[in-house]
Amino acid sequence: MTQGGAARRTVLGAAVLAAGGAAVGLTAGAGTAAAATGGRNGGYRDLPSPTIIGHRGTAGYRPEHTFGSYQLALDLGADVIEQDLVPTKDGHLVCRHENEIGGTTDVGDHAGFASRKTTKTVDGVAVTGWFTEDFTLAELKTLRAKERIPAVRQRNTLYDGRWAVPTFEEVLRWADREGRGRGKKIWLHVETKHPSYFRALGLGLEEPLAKLLRRYGRDGRGAPLFLQSFEPSSIQRLSRLVSAPRVVLLSAAGTRPWDFELAKDPRTVADLVKPEGLKWIAGFAQGIGPTMDLILPRDAAGRLGAPTTLVADAHAQGLILHPYTARNENTFLPAEYRKGTDPNAYGDAFGAFKKYFEQGIDGIFTDQADTGLLAAEAFRPGRGVNP
Repeated sequence: MTQGGAARRTVLGAAVLAAGGAAVGLTAGAGTAAAATGGRNGGYRDLPSPTIIGHRGTAGYRPEHTFGSYQLALDLGADVIEQDLVPTKDGHLVCRHENEIGGTTDVGDHAGFASRKTTKTVDGVAVTGWFTEDFTLAELKTLRAKERIPAVRQRNTLYDGRWAVPTFEEVLRWADREGRGRGKKIWLHVETKHPSYFRALGLGLEEPLAKLLRRYGRDGRGAPLFLQSFEPSSIQRLSRLVSAPRVVLLSAAGTRPWDFELAKDPRTVADLVKPEGLKWIAGFAQGIGPTMDLILPRDAAGRLGAPTTLVADAHAQGLILHPYTARNENTFLPAEYRKGTDPNAYGDAFGAFKKYFEQGIDGIFTDQADTGLLAAEAFRPGRGVNP
């Protein structure tokens, strides 16, 4: 979910805050949010609220973007399960948080791939490693997934090497199979990663994604799937290809989406979360996925400050909010919800969830779906922690 790691946040965080209109062709797609609300017939507004979205599956318990992570998220009861998509050299869409795979696979242990380690500039940031776009799918399938942050999630390393890198088509087949077995739709939350970068390489993401969605019947307004991207133009492109519900992801206030950088569009996220910016987004999307800091800013000490008006402003435009990312570990929690001195120990995650849900958000991405679901019970109509 997060946009490109620490290096990317540093670069984007240096963007200059400037107001202004769209400079190049970032216009609304066919239809508006009001015309594609999902209705009350199995669409996204029928999901439990607040909706619990399994972030990269259940990354708190299994290596992210593996079938082990997706299956556990589903078994724990996650309402929606997230995938991040990047392409292979031969145009297949695979599930990785980033196209650089040195940290999430054992590619570094494969002597035959040593020569493919290189440095590339991805969305303005120099990144060194191995990249999916330099591998065919057959080659990528010889690798095994591993835990991305082993220092924080040491127990997850137990599962290193258990699973391969899944293709998105394999995920669609899995979701259909699980749906038939459980007698319900399995909801997915699908992100296009670095879409402008890949389009420049001749590996555009949106067209093959839309083709797969049509093949598996997930292209309509009532499809059990959200499409998401940090680049609004990717969501606009998708809006012209399929009618599935769409979400614009929003990073820190002072940053600019990479497609805005390329188009010389001066607007920042701070502009997009104003009523005028939200109205623009509502012309081609049904929701936003803001970093939680845009709703509850943190001070220099990491404590939560007064809430912004973003939830009310987005709802006024008919947009749902799926902020990111709630995690149990102290290192990720606001300062007032941390317990003890071990940054990797669990803090008061339930207290943090309660604060988040009190803001009126429609859903949340979380690495620990079971924690999120239990916390959400008190906020779901007719339900409670102690019924």
